[in-house]
Amino acid sequence: MSDYKIIVENVSAGYNSNIVLRNINLKIPQRKITAIMGPSGSGKSTFLRILNRLHELTPGAWVKGRVILDGIDIYDRKVNPTLIRKKIGMVFQKPNPFPMMSIYDNVAIGLKLNGIKDKKTLDEIVRRSLEIVGLWDEVKGDLHRPGTMLSGGQQQRLCIARALAVNPEVILMDEPTSSLDPISSMTIESLVKKLAEDRTIVIVTHNVQQAIRLADYVAFFYLGELIEHGPAVEVFTNPKHELTLKFVKGAIG
Repeated sequence: MSDYKIIVENVSAGYNSNIVLRNINLKIPQRKITAIMGPSGSGKSTFLRILNRLHELTPGAWVKGRVILDGIDIYDRKVNPTLIRKKIGMVFQKPNPFPMMSIYDNVAIGLKLNGIKDKKTLDEIVRRSLEIVGLWDEVKGDLHRPGTMLSGGQQQRLCIARALAVNPEVILMDEPTSSLDPISSMTIESLVKKLAEDRTIVIVTHNVQQAIRLADYVAFFYLGELIEHGPAVEVFTNPKHELTLKFVKGAIG
C-alpha cells in the first residue's frame, strides 16, 4: 500500500478564462493531517474542491491534470463523481446543517441517499457518528428538533457527523473553525486530531497557530502556485522559500 492517499499531478484549474491554480504537484500522506495554507486568493479552497470533484459543479469551472486516489484518477471519464464524494467528505467554512431537517435526518441523509433504509441500521450509524464528534450526550433527547437550533460549534460538529456517517476515507475541511468562538474552535481541533487516527485529513486554514497545533504536513500556496510543502515542523522552523517565511511571520496574508 502506498504511503500516500492522494497524489496530485500537474493540476491547473480556474473559471472560464481565469486561471486560479497553476501546475500543482502534491502528495497527501495516509492518515495524516495536511494543512493547506496561504493568503486569501491563493487558490486554497479551489484546490480543496478539486480533490472531491466539487469544483466542476460551479458554472465555467475547469480542471486539467490528474488527482489519483488509491491508484485511480478520479477525473477519469469512467469514474462516478458521486462515489468519489462518498469516499472524500467535505466540511465547509460555515456550519451548514440542512435547515428543514431534524438533527437525526441531518446525519442520516447521506445514508438514505445511498440506499440505506433499515431503521435499526440508521439509528446505529447516527448514534455512532454523533458519539464520535462528542454530540450524542448533548442532543440525544432532541434528535427530532431542527439542526439549526444548535449553537455554532454544535452545528459544525453536526456537519462533521453528517460527513462521517457515510464512512469516508478522506475528510476535507475548509477553514472549519473560522466562524466559531475560541472554545468551540478548540473542540473542533481536538476532534480533527482524533479523526486523523484512521482517516486522511486535508484542512484549509489561514491560522498559522492552528496549523502548528494540528498539521503533520503543510502545503503553502501563493497566487495560485504551490510554493513549498513538507513536514510541518520543517516548514514552520526552517522554510526553504522567502514567501513561506514571510507568511509564517505574518508579513503577508
